[in-house]
Amino acid sequence: MAEKSYRTVEARPNAESLIKPGELVDLIEVTPLTLNDRRIYNQLLENAWEAIEKPVTHVISKAVLRGSHNSNDRVGESLERLMQAIVKVGVVWDGKPAIERVQLLGGNLEALRSDGLLEYEIPARLRKIIGNSQVFARLQREVMFALSSKYALTLYEMVQKRGNLRWKASEKFALDQLRGILGVPKGKLTSWSNLKLRAIDPAVAEVNALSDYIVEIEPIKTGRAVTHVELRWWRKDGDASGAADRALQFSKVGRRVRAEARTEEVTPTAPARPRPAWLDARGPALRTETYETARLRHPGFDIYFVEGEWRAWAAGKPAADDPDRAFLAFLRRYAEANPA
Repeated sequence: MAEKSYRTVEARPNAESLIKPGELVDLIEVTPLTLNDRRIYNQLLENAWEAIEKPVTHVISKAVLRGSHNSNDRVGESLERLMQAIVKVGVVWDGKPAIERVQLLGGNLEALRSDGLLEYEIPARLRKIIGNSQVFARLQREVMFALSSKYALTLYEMVQKRGNLRWKASEKFALDQLRGILGVPKGKLTSWSNLKLRAIDPAVAEVNALSDYIVEIEPIKTGRAVTHVELRWWRKDGDASGAADRALQFSKVGRRVRAEARTEEVTPTAPARPRPAWLDARGPALRTETYETARLRHPGFDIYFVEGEWRAWAAGKPAADDPDRAFLAFLRRYAEANPA
């Protein structure tokens, strides 16, 4: 008797983790999304999970999507981008591989009150894809919110989808395919060196530090050009898993420092760039909104890498009156001097 296939919708989220269908992990973004967009979308899927296949509307509190931010503006902007987002999903049609283009989010109704509700719909074609899914990624909430770039979050989802495969520990991707899955905007990070420096290396470092897996991405050349990459993964041993737990704790402290704009000495779990003397003395933290503004203005750049360049450049210089504006100005000049 044939074994019954296990459907993704039968998997259950819990207090520590949520479920994401595998087809929505390896999708190709036609319309690039931000880190915040991706986090909000994962939360919308989780909230709708019990009835994700059904043609019904779902309701969620805006406060849940807003997180630690005081304003609902970012939630509304993310919803609009998600409604406009077209993605390409690999499916099987009449027994053969095919590409299906779908919208990520249907119509929605948002209460004007800051503590109000959001009513939303999952598009019909997407419901069908989710209903037919048999592969999924289980995402740890704490890791999802600790990762600091959309490239890191996407890589984490890719590994979580594949990590439990018994006879497989690597997979090859065409370089253009990897760009699409990571959501690299068209015309950005066009060379392998830029893609590796600004997207892949920082993402691998974060996933290795915070997740249960060690990840490598190795280039594969055709002639002299890099045309493919090989993604490799393996589960950490006990000592490495403990280090990841400590890194998560550090990450939470760091987010709290930025959110509360406090001066607090934090010891990193790995060597970091030397901080400018005036930063050590005064400890100014950039506002969370500054990072989001930076990502929207300069998609394709690893914002935390550029922040490190800014802090190194500022060493020994007089303290900035407005560190957030100073960083954004530096980022603009950096982007002009280093086109992706």
